[in-house]
Amino acid sequence: MGNTLTMKNSIKSLKILFAFCALTLVLTSCNRNGDGMAGLRSKAKNLWGNDAEGMLASEGFYGPQDEDFIPLQESDLHSQLADSAIPLPRDVPGEPGSGIPSLDQFREAMADLAKIFQNVYFNTDDYVLRKAEHIAILERVASYLKEHPRTYVAVCGNCDERGSESYNLALGTRRANYVRAALVQRGVDPNHIHPVSYGKEKPLDMGHNPNSWAKNRRVEFRIHEKT
Repeated sequence: MGNTLTMKNSIKSLKILFAFCALTLVLTSCNRNGDGMAGLRSKAKNLWGNDAEGMLASEGFYGPQDEDFIPLQESDLHSQLADSAIPLPRDVPGEPGSGIPSLDQFREAMADLAKIFQNVYFNTDDYVLRKAEHIAILERVASYLKEHPRTYVAVCGNCDERGSESYNLALGTRRANYVRAALVQRGVDPNHIHPVSYGKEKPLDMGHNPNSWAKNRRVEFRIHEKT
């Protein structure tokens, strides 16, 4: 009986080891080829057959969310923000004596300025700009603000509808702080840049699909010209 039990345990351990090695190969291949979760599902099915979906789901590799949405831990978002954020501006908009109106009175850039202060967009669950066109927008915004030192800007972080309200407020804050830090690195006075997060409360597109979500994962600029 003892030998039989030992043999069964050994076979079970070998099965677990094989599954782990196979899964490692699948993940490495998907990551290298940029296949994402769709590639993981497909390759896993080839390895394990029709049971692949249940196996992956039971192990927590993916869930019901669309577009590979795997949120960071909210505690991680908050702690990393506290570690890396640039100090907030001296003056609080709307406070007596600041000479700056409240943020809801900052206006959308119009006419020629709208070509400078364009929205920048983020990938799912991301707070770093990945496209050269968005970096170019930051360059133009920074140049304008340096040339117009009486201009103040509100950097407004926004998210798509997925995830909790608190998670999206944290992620929106992270996006706003990233853009603010990028402008400061380009020589803009940090006291003229006010970050704010609206989370998922102000969508541009009310749809419930990937195209709509892509439009809502953004930072917008609102400006105030101090007289």
